[in-house]
Formats: sequence, structure tokens, C-alpha cells
Amino acid sequence: MRVPDGVLTAHTGPVDITNEGGSGLVDGVRGLRYFFPILIEIELEPTEGKAVIKHYTTSGQSLDGVDGFRDREETLELNQHYSFFPSPNSQTYKYEYYTKGTSGSLPAAPNPGELLYGDPMGFTYDGSFPIYYLNLYYKGTPPTTTDPPPGVACTSPSPSRTMTGEDFNPNVSAVIKADSRGSERFNVFDGIPTTESLYGNVWTKNYLHKYGYQQMTGKCTFTVDVTVMPPPPPPDEEPGQPSTVQVQVDKDYSFWTISQVEVYRLKEAALQNYAFEANGIKIPPHGYNAPYYATAETSRYEPSPIPSISVSHDGDPEAAARSAVSVRVRNDTFTFNNQTLMSGAETTGSGPAPSAIPTAPMTGDNILYSSGHIIPMTKTNRANQPSTGTIYYSEVSGAGEKNYPIYGINSVTVHTPVVIYPAVSDDQAHNQKTKPAAGRSAMILDRPFTIELPNAGQHANYTGYGHRNYLKYIGSKQVRFPFDVYNDSKSEFYPKNTWIRVEKSQEVFTFYLPVWVDEGFYEVEFRTIAHNTPSGASYQNKANLDLTHHIAYDTVAVDVIGRIYDFRITDIADYNWETVFRMAKGSSIPTGTSYWVGLSGIDGATRGIMPQYTLPIRPGSHPLYKNAAIKTGYHFKFDLKTRGNMFSQQDEIKITPSFYFISAADGSRTPVDLYYHKSGKSYVKVGSPSDEVTRYVILNERLRNVTLEELTDTALYKYDHEYNFGQIATIGRAQFVNHYVNIAAKRKTMVGSLSLLRLPEGVRTLIGPKTNIPAGVDLSRVNAAVQKWYGEYSLPADLYAVKAGTNVAEYGRTHRGLTDKSPIFLKQGYIVVNFNLETVQAGKINEPHLQYIHGPLMNQWHQMEGFARSVQDAFGVTYQLKDGDVVLYHADLSSRDDFRPMVTH
Repeated sequence: MRVPDGVLTAHTGPVDITNEGGSGLVDGVRGLRYFFPILIEIELEPTEGKAVIKHYTTSGQSLDGVDGFRDREETLELNQHYSFFPSPNSQTYKYEYYTKGTSGSLPAAPNPGELLYGDPMGFTYDGSFPIYYLNLYYKGTPPTTTDPPPGVACTSPSPSRTMTGEDFNPNVSAVIKADSRGSERFNVFDGIPTTESLYGNVWTKNYLHKYGYQQMTGKCTFTVDVTVMPPPPPPDEEPGQPSTVQVQVDKDYSFWTISQVEVYRLKEAALQNYAFEANGIKIPPHGYNAPYYATAETSRYEPSPIPSISVSHDGDPEAAARSAVSVRVRNDTFTFNNQTLMSGAETTGSGPAPSAIPTAPMTGDNILYSSGHIIPMTKTNRANQPSTGTIYYSEVSGAGEKNYPIYGINSVTVHTPVVIYPAVSDDQAHNQKTKPAAGRSAMILDRPFTIELPNAGQHANYTGYGHRNYLKYIGSKQVRFPFDVYNDSKSEFYPKNTWIRVEKSQEVFTFYLPVWVDEGFYEVEFRTIAHNTPSGASYQNKANLDLTHHIAYDTVAVDVIGRIYDFRITDIADYNWETVFRMAKGSSIPTGTSYWVGLSGIDGATRGIMPQYTLPIRPGSHPLYKNAAIKTGYHFKFDLKTRGNMFSQQDEIKITPSFYFISAADGSRTPVDLYYHKSGKSYVKVGSPSDEVTRYVILNERLRNVTLEELTDTALYKYDHEYNFGQIATIGRAQFVNHYVNIAAKRKTMVGSLSLLRLPEGVRTLIGPKTNIPAGVDLSRVNAAVQKWYGEYSLPADLYAVKAGTNVAEYGRTHRGLTDKSPIFLKQGYIVVNFNLETVQAGKINEPHLQYIHGPLMNQWHQMEGFARSVQDAFGVTYQLKDGDVVLYHADLSSRDDFRPMVTH
């Protein structure tokens, strides 16, 4: 309903509702809606009221304008204290009682039960009523005008001296400071944050005043007849007759009148500063006793009657006449704060001199004090904002007002502090780098990591700042990674260079690093944004010490690092082991059996395998033959995985074998050098210049069982990334894949020698994740992020082990030559093949990137995957193992010992 001009309008006639339909009307029935008026009463609470004070005789006659009485009205302001007192007794009227009320005007002649005695009680106006009525009652008889007594002539009173005074200097001062007074938490000169509170405190004179007194003077002349008694007669004579002497006596008189009185009470103080809501506050007085005064026109003079006077014959008629007459006078009456400044009491000759209005005392600390003024969040940082103020007074009996500026108020600096001292977890426990980067936090691919955005830290050394928690002033906290990340549960994906807003009250957050992020050095950015930050705000490192900045910003240096892991043996060419790895003799179908480094996976989680299926291959590893190891001459197949930037054509796996002999009798371990025979040469030392055996691997070989999916994915990546348009313009993707799978992957790939294996990209497949990849992420890059490397190794069939460092040639010279049965060769036990595995990026063979075993910070082989450093065979012999041990070959059994005529070696 519209309310034009504040007038409610309503329908005056019925409205046809037939067409509205509904279940209430049947066909052919017309519907009408009638409107009936309803009375609405709205009561508005007043913001100010008034007091109506009237004066009456006890018989109900108005005294307004009589004998100095004045009825009046005064404004009542919210939360102000008021006291109204009776006017001073006049010459003829004396105060008796009062009545009061707030619900309507009072009758002039009240009922006896309504009478209240004593002075009216003061009250604080709370706005619950609009008008306060007060009737004051006096008892007495109005004076009658009389003429001067006979024989008296008086001049009219005329002005004489004056007495004036005023004090309109409030001597006002003010401060604006941080709460709480006396224990301020901030120094506003240095700074105070938004959402903290200020107080205003003003000191000024309790009242201001001006007054004027006028002395009135005159003279009364008394014509006095004085009877002079005769002197005593001589003896025997008659007494003489009295005589009459007329004497004129002049009597001066004076009294004081009130010519002017102005008294101003405190109304309010106003303080202005940028930091306040709406840039200012108003402070009404609290607990303030306003000044009160009353005046009455009681001034008059009255000559005394002339009495009968007689003096002795030797008396002084003039002196007798002068002492017999007088002029009685009264001043006006003026009381101020219950102190009589001008007395209207009757005196003879001259009224007493009045007193000045006392100089007002200064207000106390709590009169004009207002606290809890919160600085709004909308206030941006500003330095040294000026303060102004005004003090307001209102006239006690009248409508006049006075106001004065307040000078010298302190300025206020608004400075909302934020800090950021971030950290990123340093995942040393999974850092396989050969040379960990100093001063950078290690972040490992495909692993969670944490960041810390503490809310506490060092800010400026101001009161209330310093080293403390600044959560209260934070609008938001954000982090930006220069690479893709997930949240801790991987339910949210954040593309690189996205500012991520985190819960500001929380300080530690977990994220997850996707496997496809490039390895390398990065800077992670952090910022804490103050809650009063404007758009386009600038930042300062670590803390916004300069208040022109609203954002604290910092970076943390990180190093994204890959992995090398999951080494396993997947096949052994020794015929004794064929059915361990194959479903049947001669079959290429694998059983799925593998021998892993230990019982745990890449990050230490249990694989769920038996200890029997852990490395090294040793007596007891075979599920059927307790004493079976591997005969020399037979190779074993293995594979391993890497994560990270190991997908370029120059990347490779570097494997450095070393060899040991373990005694079958007691399990003792000795480093050894290995020798073998080759056509035309005997006792060639492994690793010597004469050791020229070259090893090859065929990736897509029948018994390696590399899946078609792996080969296809690898081929597609090579097609898209390793060739330019000119190289493959005539070859389609499907044709390229077919060629790779059936031709390129079936070629021999050289992988090194007996003393050093270098697995190149030709024996590598790409096996990155295929599902749940966020939109916008390069799928081929994800596929390339995880790599699988295939290799194989064997020791020559004709193998001879000697204690490391033995000079075999010298032994042969001094022992009449060498034979395969020379005691220098170690036979009763096993030859251990130990691998040191490292990753090489960009062909830098002498600068390995990651270490499987010998990293300075962690050992993936033992610490994560759980390699057992001591094992016991089925016969109770304990073998002390070393990290990297992969297989044990029989020192005294060779593939040549098998009765089969053809053996792969």
C-alpha cells in the first residue's frame, strides 16, 4: 500500500473478485471483497522533551509575574540529569510544597493526597515521556502599597554603582586515544588498527556565565518634632513647660538589583577525526550536575514611622531625632547552586553588597568521556589524521547557545598491521637428490606437503604492535604456487599461478603436488591481506611496516624433486627359476611373481608380500628349492620406476655394479674382484680395459612382457614431442605407433657393460596416470611424468672371484701359473651383485641427479622400501647384506654345468 504524503489510503468500496476463481465460488456466483477501517496507533519515542515549571499560591492563584516569580519551560535532552528547585522566598511568599507529573498538565489546586514536600527530586531524562510538569506552591499575602509615613519625603531610587562579570572562556581541551583509558593498548600517534576502539575525553568549564548588578540609591528626609523637657525648677518653684523643636533628618539608602544573569550549562562535545565512524562522535555529559540559579525581584526601600521623641533640657534634639528614624531596604534575591549571591533580607540603610558568580570548576574525567568507538574496517591506513572539536553550551533559563572550537587535539594514525612469515615443509625424508639445494624446501612429486602461514610475527615496535598474533586484522590469507597443486584430499585442483585463499584462522595447510609438475627451483608466494585493504593495494615484504601498504608479502624458495623407486626382479633365465616367473615351462605368460627391494613401497606402505619375495635373490628365495641361487651365465631381468623430468632423449639410469663373496659356511662377506674367460683371453678382470663385453636389451622382447599400452603411450609421446614436422610429415600417428611397437622396440638397445649399466631412453616407457586428470592439464605431459626402465644383467659363465685387490698375475707368476682350481679363487659360497642406482638428466653422466641408495638425506632402498640388511637361509646361516644387493650367484655353479646344451648368457 502506498502512503502518499504520510496519509494512509484504503479502498472505500467493494472489489469484485469473481474472476479470481478459487474453490469458494461456484459458477454463476459473484464475489465481492469489502474493506473495513482499522485504527493504527504509532507512538514515536521522543529524542528530547521539555519541562513546564509553574508557580502558585497554596490557594491555586498563579504567581507568574508576581514578586519575581516566572513560569518557564526548559528543554530536556536524552540521558541528561536535571534538578529543578523552588524560587527563593520573596518578601511575602514562602515555599510550601510541590506536585509533579508526566501524563498531562497538573491542576492549579491539587488534592491533598497529591502534595509532595521538600525540594523536588532530580532525574535523568530517558525519553519515556515528552513533558515533565512541576507546580511549586507558596504561602503568603501579596503586599499592599502604602504611602510614606507623615513627615517623611523620599527621593526615588536612582542608579549608582554597578558590578558586572563574565566568564565565556571554556578553557576546553580534548584527547582522542585508544581504549582503555589509563591502559591504552595503542599509541594513536604511532598507529591503531581498524576494529580497535577509541575514546574521546573532553575537559571544559562546568558552566559559563555573565551577570550584572545595579546599586540603587536615594534619600529620605524626616521632619521630626522633638519635645525638650524643661530643666528642674529651683526649690519652691513651679516646673516649666516643655518646648518643641522641629528637626530635619536626612537618611541615605541604597540597595542592589539584578540587571542581567546568563548561565550556560554543558550541552555536548563533538570530536571529529577520520578514524571515527562517520568521521566524528558526539559526547553528551554523563553524571553532570548542571548549574541552577533563581532570582526574585525583592528589592525595595521603606522609611520608618516618626515616633514621639523627647529629650532633657540639656539633651541634643538632632541626635535624638536622627537615632529615632531609619530607612529599611531589601536587595533583589539571587541564589546560585544553593549559594546566596544577593540577599533579599531586610537591612537598615544599605543592602549588603552581592557576590560574583563563582568561576566554574573544570569538569571531571568522566563527565565528557565516551569510549568504545570502533574504527570501521572501511577506513584505509592513513597517517597523522588531524582532529577537530567543538564544545556546546545551552542557556539554563532560555534558548541561547554558545559553542567554541577545541584546539590542540592530538592526531590519529590508522594503521592495520599484517605479517607473513611463511614456511614450506622440507621433505628431507623423501629427498633423493645427490646434492640437496641449500636454502630451499624439498617438495617431492606425487606427495603431500604443508605450508605454514602463521598469524603471529614481528611488526613495528609500537605499543600494541611488535611480535604478536595479528589474526584479528586479517581479511584473507593467500598462497600462489607457480605449479599445479591439489588440496590435501585431492578434491580441489588449483592450476599454477592461482591465488588460493585459505582459512585465515588456520595456520598449517596441506596440499598435494601432482606428479606432472616439472622438477626445478621455484618461488612460492604468500600474502596476508588486511581487512581494510582497498582495491589495488600494494604490499611490503613480511610486514606492512609502511602504512601505505595493506598487504604483507613473502616468498619461500622450494625445489621440486622426482623419485627413483620400485626396483624389482621380474625374471631369471636359470631354468630352475622358470616356473617361478612363468605359468609353465616354455610359456611366456607371467605368473606375476616379482622380487622387490623390501616389504614396503615407495613411501613405506606395506606391499603385502612375503619376506621370501624380497631381494636379494638368495638361497631360500625360490618357493621350491631351499638352496637355489642363480648359476653364473644366466641373466636376470629387472625394472624400476622414476618420477619427474626423466622423459627426455638424454635422460638415463646409471647402474654401477660391485661384487662380494659370501661364505656358505658362516655367511662372512668379502669384497671381490671378478675375472672371466673370453675367446682368446683368460682371466679378464671385470672393469678393466680388457673387459669389452657389451650388454644389450630388447624392450619389446617376448619374455619381458611390456604391455602394449605402455608401448603405445610411449610411441605417441615420441611422435608428438621428439620429432619435427619435416621428420614425420609423411607418417601418421597410427603408422608411427605400429612401427615403434613392432620394429623399433624389438631392436637391441646397448645398455653398457659388466662394470657399468646405462639404461637409455630406448628401454624406457612412459606410464603416467590416465584417470582423474583435471581439465586443462596436458595429458601427454601427465603420461610422461612417470617412467619405467627395463634392464637385465648377468655374470659370465666362466667366472672367478678373488679377494678385492688381489694381484692375480703376480699370484700366477709365483705359483707356477693359474688353473680354474687354484685356491686363490673363492668357491664355497655366493657372489653378490650389488647395484648402485642413480638417475642422470640431460646426459650429465658425472652429475647424477637422484640416488636410490646413497643420497645424503635419505636411503630409498632401505628407509622407505624396507630392505632387510640381515637374512637367514633355510639352514640357519645368517647373511649380512648391504643396501643394493640384488642377487646371489653360486660361486661354484655355472650354466655350463646344466645338462642342457644351449643356455642364454
